[in-house]
Amino acid sequence: MNQIKAGAVLNYVIIGLNALVGLLYTPFMLRCLGQNEYGLYSLVASIIAYLTLLDFGFGPAVVRYTAKYRAERKTKEQYSLFGLFFTLYSIIGVIAFVIGLLLYFNIDWLFDKTMSQSDLSQARTMILLLLFNLAFTFPMSVFGSIIGAYERFIFQKSVLVLRIILSTGVMIAVLALGYKAVALVVVQTVFNVLLLTANFIYCRQELNVKFRFDSFRWTFIRQILSFSVWVFLGDIMFKFYYNTGQFVLGATSGTIEVALFALGVTLMQMYMMFSGGISGVLLPKITSMVAQHKTDKEISDLFIRTGRLQYIVMAVILVGFVVLGKQFIQLWAGPDYVGVYSIALIFFLSTIVPLIQNTAISILQARNQQKYRSLMLVIVGVVSLVFQVILSNYYGAVGCAIAVGAANIIGQGIILNWYYYSRQNLNIIKFWKEIGKMTIVPASIAVVGYFIINEFTIDSWLKFILAVVCIMVLYIPLVWKFGMNESERLLFSRPLQRIKNKLL
Repeated sequence: MNQIKAGAVLNYVIIGLNALVGLLYTPFMLRCLGQNEYGLYSLVASIIAYLTLLDFGFGPAVVRYTAKYRAERKTKEQYSLFGLFFTLYSIIGVIAFVIGLLLYFNIDWLFDKTMSQSDLSQARTMILLLLFNLAFTFPMSVFGSIIGAYERFIFQKSVLVLRIILSTGVMIAVLALGYKAVALVVVQTVFNVLLLTANFIYCRQELNVKFRFDSFRWTFIRQILSFSVWVFLGDIMFKFYYNTGQFVLGATSGTIEVALFALGVTLMQMYMMFSGGISGVLLPKITSMVAQHKTDKEISDLFIRTGRLQYIVMAVILVGFVVLGKQFIQLWAGPDYVGVYSIALIFFLSTIVPLIQNTAISILQARNQQKYRSLMLVIVGVVSLVFQVILSNYYGAVGCAIAVGAANIIGQGIILNWYYYSRQNLNIIKFWKEIGKMTIVPASIAVVGYFIINEFTIDSWLKFILAVVCIMVLYIPLVWKFGMNESERLLFSRPLQRIKNKLL
């Protein structure tokens, strides 16, 4: 339990660091690279992101089955599991490299209409570097999953904290020296190799993990595949929802629209991070609850408690962005990117429901019942892709964002809630009653604040910070009084009280 709590805290440290990096480093990078090269950099990254889908959902499978075997005290089966996944990941690494080479040799055919020869040359170099990164990452990623399954979150998250700090510092130095996108990819590759090597050493020396390669049973492989294939399909849909938009815009609208959409996705990813601080460490715990045959009510209660906590965090960010998002983007990225506000706002509003319900994904994985969710996301995602192509021709990046937002609302907002209620026995009615009561204060502040703020000119960071302080002075006591229950108040007040007692 201490590891879980510490892991959740460190998750929010990582989230805070990533947010700080996004706030300070991203505008510096945008100015150093320029719109065109940033669009190129984002496009190549989105193409390579598709190859990460070759993970086939094996990461959560490692966590689920390791947690299951640990709960059942089956050590031999764990080591056989590790050997199997290391073999599978090694094969996948080779396949990813070969597929990536095919992309490399066809880059001219794909993008010669919208890119210059210089852009195409840089794209080829970045693709080669990222392919090496992928080929190394796949077999080594099993060690990170093992650490998570063993709930050693303190080491896992501490290494990530160190990586964020060091890699960001090096990338700032590289950009300051005049290097461009290719150099950033080199830095990312080096730090990725260092992180994966640290996970390997920890597994071997601290966890004493062993690998058995002598008992690969086809029945067990089929069981794993029956779990992983649905996780894999869910991952595909995430790429469809966001990375496909960059690909579509690269083919229809050019790198400027790609840059606008990519920056909207960057803000959305920063927003999404804040919902994963708690749910990101719950899969081993939920798997153990399922293996120990805990009741539907106990699991549903955990789902509601986690959703409320996530909503407290997500609502304050959403309110702040509704009221001050446009001014923030102008100060942060520059006036050329003011169009990102509408793109990001569509993402923020359409993802609030899945983000406060992402504990349900861990529940489905623990129960090995992701099939319906994944199939639904496939259907909705394909329809969304069709509308991305159509709308991008008329409205550019905003059109793509509308197609993605509609898919989120229909698929993850409406259809999945019906499924959680009718098939997973989660108390969705109680969940939404709780969230509904909590929404009155944020919604009121967002509406009133938006119209008030637009009466003022916020053209400096000092004015922006003062506006944020004014919103928080109003928001925090109202949510504390009318939005939070007693246990949530204690959850936030106890650590503050401990700090106060130590200082005094």
